[in-house]
Amino acid sequence: MSATTRSATTIKVLPEPAGLPEPLAEPAVGELRLETVLGALSDPLRLGIVRKLLLESEEFDHSCGWFGLDRPKSSLTHHFKALREAGITRQRQYGLERRSHVRIDDLDARFPGLLDLVADWTPASR
Repeated sequence: MSATTRSATTIKVLPEPAGLPEPLAEPAVGELRLETVLGALSDPLRLGIVRKLLLESEEFDHSCGWFGLDRPKSSLTHHFKALREAGITRQRQYGLERRSHVRIDDLDARFPGLLDLVADWTPASR
């Protein structure tokens, strides 16, 4: 596993393993729109999901159970779909389970520095 220091925090960039299932439908890099990405990240839960993937990934991709979120499955499905459709995450189907990872290279190409801001974000305490 490698980690790249990019800002005050360390974003984990894990190599893509061979033999992965095809990704679910997502926008191409050239179709990523800043307003769509920022709209998806405007929800604190989704921002937290992306931040956790950037800083704490243990594997290349993760199922929604890995996040430990106490939300109904339908709510989590909605949030993960919003992130994928905005082009922030890539999802793959593994049997009955979907796993996600952040499209780091694609987002860096379109919006340099954005992921550093997400990684540096501090969630509000409750």
